[in-house]
Amino acid sequence: MLKFKPLLTYPIYFLFFSFVVFTSCYGQQEDRISTIDFVQVLNDNKEEVIYYYKNNWRVLREMAIKKGYIHSFQLLETPIDGEPFQFMLITTYKNEEQYDLREDHFAELIEERGALKLLNNKKPGEFRKILFSKEMVKHLH
Repeated sequence: MLKFKPLLTYPIYFLFFSFVVFTSCYGQQEDRISTIDFVQVLNDNKEEVIYYYKNNWRVLREMAIKKGYIHSFQLLETPIDGEPFQFMLITTYKNEEQYDLREDHFAELIEERGALKLLNNKKPGEFRKILFSKEMVKHLH
């Protein structure tokens, strides 16, 4: 009759097994794609900028998450340390398919959401400027 020893008594098999488990858990390709906008506050209208992004941009992204249109989002404020921008807006898509449909999906959500919510009746061009955007930002492991 054959006797089997525990796997730990065969170090090479244990290492191989560990490697297989590790690579299967962490070896998947990263498919997420993000867009990042770098926003400058104009004419000391920081309050208007924050209100605008919390009551419009963020609301649309919360709706998009519920509908499965995006993976996640972040609204970040940066310290004023010589950079020309004060806010970074990051929208992350689960994969290229979500990314490719972003304009259609956000057009649908904007129509569903209705009019912009503005503080002090100032239009976006009066209180903020998108200095530059980065599209198709790929995530690494």
